[in-house]
Amino acid sequence: MTDSHTTADSKIDHAASLKYWNSVPATTGSMLGEFPSVSRIDLQGSKSFLAKVRRLLPGVQSGGKFHQAVDCGAGVGRVTEGFLSHVCEVVDAVEPVAKFTQVMKDSQLKRDGVIGTIYTRGLEDWTPEKKYDLIWVQWCVGHLTDSQLIDYTVRCRKALTENGLMVVKENLSTHFSGQDMYDSEDSSVTRTDAKFRQVFEAAGMEIVKSELQKGFPQSFNLLPVQFYALRPKTTN
Repeated sequence: MTDSHTTADSKIDHAASLKYWNSVPATTGSMLGEFPSVSRIDLQGSKSFLAKVRRLLPGVQSGGKFHQAVDCGAGVGRVTEGFLSHVCEVVDAVEPVAKFTQVMKDSQLKRDGVIGTIYTRGLEDWTPEKKYDLIWVQWCVGHLTDSQLIDYTVRCRKALTENGLMVVKENLSTHFSGQDMYDSEDSSVTRTDAKFRQVFEAAGMEIVKSELQKGFPQSFNLLPVQFYALRPKTTN
């Protein structure tokens, strides 16, 4: 039984989330629900944002490729294929749905060595086993509770190379009273910008750049999508 004080993330049920995603076809289009046509805009926005961040940060080279990256919540590898493979030498993948990771295992990118280690597990159960120059996290952390998201971000922080970068790209809540929104269809939460900032602060991360994804057609009535580029906080 819930009451008005129940937090949105307390309703998350990982088994229900997995059941939903296992019912979805293992195709690029299905990763975007009803709006597969937004993929090109999404990928271009990510490329543009990452380029801006690299120009901002000393030590993160503006040219050339990141050596080791990881695509978290990778699905069938849409973001890896359409974006990360162009800016990274090797991209690992973390994804809990086995039929999705099988698509990546069977892909040309895997045969070419661009896709590295594939972890078929949820982010809440993933502890990085290596250091990463880029950790890309997109449209997946809504399946983590707030405490799980903080713990996950801490693990990612510890897994970054000296000049490593973590980017979180997620929908933002449009709740009329500024609350996180729970979606019972896939048992996920859409967080507010304020909540994301609280989580990153609690995890010891600094936001070095944040902006909204632009270019999605207004007629689609999509939720706003925010980028957060994160680096470990420096201690003075």
